[in-house]
Amino acid sequence: MHSKLRARPCPSARVLDQQYSSQDTAMKHGFMLAGGLLALAASCHAAPAAAPAADKNMIRAHLNFLADDLLEGRETGSRGYDIAARYVAAQFMQYGVKPMGDKGGYQQLVPLRATRLVQESPVVELRSKAGSETLAYLDDYAVSGSLLQDQSEVSAPLIFVGYGIQAKAFGYDDYANIDVKGKIVVTLAGKPSRLPTEEGAHFASGDHKRAIAARYGAVGTVTLQTPVSEKAAAFSKNRDYRFIPSMSWVDLEGEAAREEAALQNRISLSIPASKKLFAHSGGASLDDIYALAEANKPVPHMDLNMSMRMFKKSVRNDVASTNVVGMIEGSDPKLKNEYVVFTAHLDHLGQVKERSGDNIFNGAMDNASGVATLIETARMFAQSGARPKRSILFIALTGEEKGLLGADYFAHNPTVPVRSIVANVNLDMPLLVFDFNDVMAFGAQHSTLKGIATRALAKMNMTLIPDPWPELGLFTRSDHYMFVRQGIPSIFLATGMGSANKDENPGKLWGDFLSKRYHQPNDDLTQPFNFDAAARFAQLNYNIALEIADTPARPAWNKGDFFGDTFSK
Repeated sequence: MHSKLRARPCPSARVLDQQYSSQDTAMKHGFMLAGGLLALAASCHAAPAAAPAADKNMIRAHLNFLADDLLEGRETGSRGYDIAARYVAAQFMQYGVKPMGDKGGYQQLVPLRATRLVQESPVVELRSKAGSETLAYLDDYAVSGSLLQDQSEVSAPLIFVGYGIQAKAFGYDDYANIDVKGKIVVTLAGKPSRLPTEEGAHFASGDHKRAIAARYGAVGTVTLQTPVSEKAAAFSKNRDYRFIPSMSWVDLEGEAAREEAALQNRISLSIPASKKLFAHSGGASLDDIYALAEANKPVPHMDLNMSMRMFKKSVRNDVASTNVVGMIEGSDPKLKNEYVVFTAHLDHLGQVKERSGDNIFNGAMDNASGVATLIETARMFAQSGARPKRSILFIALTGEEKGLLGADYFAHNPTVPVRSIVANVNLDMPLLVFDFNDVMAFGAQHSTLKGIATRALAKMNMTLIPDPWPELGLFTRSDHYMFVRQGIPSIFLATGMGSANKDENPGKLWGDFLSKRYHQPNDDLTQPFNFDAAARFAQLNYNIALEIADTPARPAWNKGDFFGDTFSK
């Protein structure tokens, strides 16, 4: 807890009366007495107060509202999301958090374009000397709608380019000495194990792979499922999400941001379908390639001696959503013009009316829990007598589930100067069901935020633990990463792997959530929330925010860090 000078105790009104009752009651002394009482009372009220303790019932109340069925899963651009956004804004207003959105309000408009695949439309054909074969939608391949075209089609030769990654800083280039112009590039999902975990996750992202493919003239992409990617996210899950729209934010030219115009035809294949592409290559089979990848050996690149035709229809429309932005103003005349940004995404997957049974994806843990924590942390600062030196922005973000859209939009269109943002702390899906006693801060090792967070946690007798799932590359998979791409040191906070309750197994609880509830309708209010743990999580967020805000030096990337060197300007 941030320490302040201790104020001396203020006497009660009764004691004050007793002290002054024996004094002269002349009128002039009465005026002096009244003035003295007022001055003493004012000095008592002006004394710095300890920060309010996190209130588990407030967190419970926020969570129960945000994850209620009436909000229909808070789909980006939906009425349910808009209600949730207005709720967050109302909480900020109630606590006196200053509005920092558009036009003096709390909300920042995020223009979006949505697309839905016409489910009966997709066609994927393999063509070789042996003839043609039509693949089966959702059994063999998955595809989404186009954000740029109502109808998309391409026919071109297939060429296998390994992982489709160009990471020259690590001496790795899948496009060296290979011509993909006018071809459909075929890539393995993920990254080679020789690349560092978090840096590799950056290069394994769809954005990177598409940008490189487009730069070299490819006209389509095919992603092959691997045993590793199948274990992380089974291909069959695509069937559950087929009716959920894809989105992008819209730039000043009215175009969908981060879209490659030449690559509107792209699919992913199941493992059995992936193997079909190598039937006529005359080289290694896909099983051979899997074995080489597992052994961390180079995989061959090759023409696959067949072509592919892809066709689909899409229904596109423009929608709008909002980020909700509030500020606790700093107390230091200079440092108050620098900002610590706390974020949590407010959206989830919405309601899939085509699905039978429970069809509302409530997103209670993902991420009503993070937003409830954000609101409570803002309240604690607003009602504290100890103002931070730097200002703190609290942002409930839209469109995370659609590709970190609200965060990306804010990072490109911040409501404060982007260079005045010193750090981002992101809250996404803290698992609030066990008595945690340590914390994960994904990405902390890249900057001085690790030391800052460690000091803040020590005040609660908690520790920071290393990433327990490095293979998942979580540092690049939530909203904070859009701030990283603007050169801002950032961390992603979640409850850890330790518990004060010996009967609890946090690793198993995390595994059960990720395998059975993550992105499913049963991520709802029936889960066994531990609201004492929720209050502790809000308290540690307060501590971390205050530590960043009051540390004289702004957070900095570690010397030679890849992300700092790549994105800092």
